[in-house]
Amino acid sequence: MGRVYWFYGLSGAGKTTLATGFAAWLKARGVTAVILDGDQLRSGVCKDLGFSSEERLENIRRAAEIAKLLARQGNIVLAALMSPETSMRRIAREITSPVPFYEVYLECAVEVCVKRDTKGLYSKALSKSLTDLPGIDRRFDPPSCPDLHLTTHSTTYAGCLEEICIHYASLPDGT
Repeated sequence: MGRVYWFYGLSGAGKTTLATGFAAWLKARGVTAVILDGDQLRSGVCKDLGFSSEERLENIRRAAEIAKLLARQGNIVLAALMSPETSMRRIAREITSPVPFYEVYLECAVEVCVKRDTKGLYSKALSKSLTDLPGIDRRFDPPSCPDLHLTTHSTTYAGCLEEICIHYASLPDGT
């Protein structure tokens, strides 16, 4: 059986960047990893969904179901989704059970995310042409006890990636 790493945090926190780096590290060790990127899912499997709490929850539900299927086939699944509410992360964990599930919280100051705004979401939210963006006009529930807590605004990419790799290697069957 594989496992699921659930990368979450604000837009611009580095979820996809770190998942991609971790996937490359795993591949170099002969481990199959699959990335489930929230933006990619929303352009296909979840393109019928908006950004209300209910639609975000459905997006998470679909991603978790896909993650469970892939992990049961022995893959390491790296899900990179904002997952702003505690209840959403709890449901993702419940859906993927009994597959090992690790929460990777990427904490990043909103000011830094605004500077990294590659998708233009923060500029739209600040100009009020976009609503419901976590960190601006929607809440983001910080976790109480994630498996990994990385501060991407103060730790380098290499430092964050190293922490993820150390976590993986410390697990039973970690390579």
